[in-house]
Amino acid sequence: MAIALAPLYRSTVGKKAVMAVTGGILVLFLVAHMAGNLKVFLGASTFNHYAAWLRTLGEPALPGRWLLTGLELVLGVSVILHMWAAVSLARIARRARPVRYAAGKKSHAAGYAARTMRYGGVIIVLFLVWHLLDLTFGAVNPKGGNATPYDRVVADFAPERWYITLFYIVAVVMVGVHLRHGIRSAFQTLGLADGPRRARYDLLAAVVSPLLVAGFLAVPIAVSFGWVK
Repeated sequence: MAIALAPLYRSTVGKKAVMAVTGGILVLFLVAHMAGNLKVFLGASTFNHYAAWLRTLGEPALPGRWLLTGLELVLGVSVILHMWAAVSLARIARRARPVRYAAGKKSHAAGYAARTMRYGGVIIVLFLVWHLLDLTFGAVNPKGGNATPYDRVVADFAPERWYITLFYIVAVVMVGVHLRHGIRSAFQTLGLADGPRRARYDLLAAVVSPLLVAGFLAVPIAVSFGWVK
């Protein structure tokens, strides 16, 4: 079966399908992650309890952290495949267009979208690495890895660390832009956004993206202004 699927996997259509499916997995993760982040507004006890609960998912049927580790592996593979498909499709597009567009032929909108997705993707990857080192492992967090999750969040976005908050804001906005374009492209790739349904999915992308951005930015902004401390 794997051999039979290989031609599709190597094709442009196959790569777009990989991007769509992995993108869907990542969107679901972002929604769940945002919901968990907002628990910080319920206080330190609730937020820390939630963080501890994540590490016991599946117990007692599974040993501690097995299910969480499995989910992290799925996310890691999804990120890698998503990036691989994006790079592969970009290379295919360049090979198909060996001569650059004549001046004025390429629309400003297309150029802006391509640059935003490309450089936004780089910012998102850098942010992801920093985010893991900072709030997941505590390696670069002011409180260190032994502090509670709540204390790490509060220390990370303290007013004197405004540059970290600014970096977080820029990265999350880039995620939102990436997400809006990605949702529309994913439904189109899967054949679900043809004809009159396209406007419906365009609206979905236009609503989901800013809501996720607002949800993720609520925490650092609240900490920076002292509403969460």
